[in-house]
Amino acid sequence: MLLLIAILNSDCNNDTKKEEISYSASPYLNHGDTATYVGINTCKTCHLNIYETFIETGMGKSFDNASKLKTAALFGSNIAVYDKFSDFNYHPFFVGDTMKIMEFRLQGKDTVYKRIETVNYIIGSGQHTNSHMMMRNGYVTQMPITFYTQKKQWDLPPGFEEGHNTRFSRKIGLECMSCHNSYPDFNLGSENKFASLPNGIGCERCHGPGSIHVKQKSNGEFVDTSKYIDYSIVNPGKLSPDLQFDVCQRCHLQGNAVLKNGHSFYDFKPGQKLSDFMTVFLPKYSNAEDEFIMASHADRLKQSQCFLQSQKKTAIDQLHPYKNSFTCVTCHNPHKSVKLQKDEFFNGKCNNCHSSDASKKCAADTKLLDAANKNCVSCHMPRSGSIDIPHVTVHDHFIRKPKHTLTAKNAKKFLGLYAINESNPDAKTKALAYINQYEKFEKKSYYLDSAAFYCNVLKSEPLMNHIHLFVQLYFLQENYKQIITDIESFNQNKLLQQVLVKKTYNNDDAWLCYRVGEAYQFKSDFINAQKFYAQAFNLAPFFPEFLNKYSSACLNNNDRKQAYLLFQKLVNEFPNFAPGYSNLGYFYLTEENISMALINFEKALMLDPDYELALMNKASVLMYQNKTKDAKAILNHVIAKNPNQEKAKQALLQLN
Repeated sequence: MLLLIAILNSDCNNDTKKEEISYSASPYLNHGDTATYVGINTCKTCHLNIYETFIETGMGKSFDNASKLKTAALFGSNIAVYDKFSDFNYHPFFVGDTMKIMEFRLQGKDTVYKRIETVNYIIGSGQHTNSHMMMRNGYVTQMPITFYTQKKQWDLPPGFEEGHNTRFSRKIGLECMSCHNSYPDFNLGSENKFASLPNGIGCERCHGPGSIHVKQKSNGEFVDTSKYIDYSIVNPGKLSPDLQFDVCQRCHLQGNAVLKNGHSFYDFKPGQKLSDFMTVFLPKYSNAEDEFIMASHADRLKQSQCFLQSQKKTAIDQLHPYKNSFTCVTCHNPHKSVKLQKDEFFNGKCNNCHSSDASKKCAADTKLLDAANKNCVSCHMPRSGSIDIPHVTVHDHFIRKPKHTLTAKNAKKFLGLYAINESNPDAKTKALAYINQYEKFEKKSYYLDSAAFYCNVLKSEPLMNHIHLFVQLYFLQENYKQIITDIESFNQNKLLQQVLVKKTYNNDDAWLCYRVGEAYQFKSDFINAQKFYAQAFNLAPFFPEFLNKYSSACLNNNDRKQAYLLFQKLVNEFPNFAPGYSNLGYFYLTEENISMALINFEKALMLDPDYELALMNKASVLMYQNKTKDAKAILNHVIAKNPNQEKAKQALLQLN
């Protein structure tokens, strides 16, 4: 301990940033940068009993290769999901042990379009859902059907309904993967490219990286944990209630996560304060206390009197600081599957507090209690559907007395976003929260109004302090003139060569350059657009949108050789990106190479038969070739999908 204190004092005397000092001062050795992750199989060698029960939990089964062993779904030739908004059907099937999903479109009884993709991963333990992922060239995207195990029903995934079907292109990035899986090997400069993926959440998600712990035990350095804390690894059971909650809240506090400056979804480690790394927001409504999202267990539990009353109690001792508090592990053993725990187990947890004090005993009628088999959970944590995932019921963790459901008279009203894990976030964090809410969840104008309000608070500070935030807001407001005004107040060469040069997991500098490029493109300043697109691509070379815009800008500026090389790179790196083939086809069209243009338009339409630019370009070629009937069919299809497509209407009028 004296040596540890000396090390900590030495660290604190280093000339480092304030926030770095607070992290280095942690007593846990695996909070340091030298600690690395060793994987669940290493933990298994010493903790076999825990391993064997943990791999049967929802966390242990959270993510794996797609196989007949992993899937919980039903299959058959008659199974298909139809999306009436996109007019696509989806059929899951196996070829041997390889899972496939076929997307197809019918015209009468004829199949007029078909695309088959291989499923690489299944995400979800099967307790509620199995969703499906594909990986191409390392890029992971979600596929357009999910199996809902409680109802044994195939349907569109959450967020794909009501005309929002992104088909095979929804990106699964670090935020998603880092909660549904162990930490992956992620490619810097991408949103969703992974060098490798582990299978399932491992021990170190709750205990922190294990290399130092393994090294000490291998060297015979042991700690009597009945008397002392072993600081080579985090045991959440030895954490204060707040820090223990943060371990669970890292993933069971789903919402609008705003990262603190300079941090990524990799950075938080168990035993640290979550609000040092991110602030999680949720929209708050009046008359909506019965509504909750799927992974909101921590937020709901914290509204319960069980939790609130326990906050008034003091810790028993250093080794058991949470014992008097009401936390997640009061009822849940994270090493054992909840499905193996009987009702009596959870009711026993309730009776631990409610049987000794007569004033705390259940006041319900004895007949009602007997009818419910004295099941506390069924009344006080009723099963209900979450508002974000269909076909699923889950226990509401807001423990309270039963009440009547809200009626239509009590219409809910939006009150604002509130931070769940931080009491008073700063103006910048709040502005980013409202921007995220607009971009990721609901495109409601009042979110941008609120973001603008908090941005105004920051305008007294130097512009460079908040240029990323301001440009993002102006971009969403389509205020391209203000973006250019702000950017041109700086030396652009210095910006591109010395300031906007950081490669990060969040790609902040790359996104800024891309948005500035879009602003110049909108103003038809193709020279400046190309400069900023080029920098966006240099910082984030694994974004298809960035490379696509950079390639197109080169073509606009008549840099044809560079444009061709970039378009070829685009289709090779992103073979499932329809705009890449469409733009390469357009390049060939400008070269008067009609056959190659058509080949690439067809490749784009094989990926997306409704991709408008490819359809319009193909129609223009057919018109040039006097193939009037075929051109009309395409133009009518475009207008059916987009009645406001004026160019298609004009072309059809000309043909008629």
